[in-house]
Amino acid sequence: MKIAVTYENETIFQHFGHTEQFKVYEIENGAVVNTKVLDTNGSGHGALAGLLASIGADVLICGGIGGGAQMALREAGIKLYGGVSGSCDAAVKAYLAGNLDFNPNVKCNHHGEHHHGEGHTCGSHGCGGHSCH
Repeated sequence: MKIAVTYENETIFQHFGHTEQFKVYEIENGAVVNTKVLDTNGSGHGALAGLLASIGADVLICGGIGGGAQMALREAGIKLYGGVSGSCDAAVKAYLAGNLDFNPNVKCNHHGEHHHGEGHTCGSHGCGGHSCH
């Protein structure tokens, strides 16, 4: 099993679509056997789900994430645990212990930095320039 976590300075990066790195944990028999930090090379929203699928990730732990990115992860068969903050290592340890505190209804809220048109919702793409919960 592989668990990917949005990563910045040992903590969970809070904007999935803008993450520059993932910390990837290889799990065997319920324990971490290897970790590595993977650069995203600026892939961006939808491409990040493809990157995770290409490395064989089974689980993603992240902060905020938009609806389009959530859909791409579902289509890739990657289980999402969003709305998580704090230490990457602690989150993976909690996940393995069965007590990860996550938000099954994680969503994003826009502040209009780069979106045009009325009635915009997060469900149409993997959101970026906003705060996520």
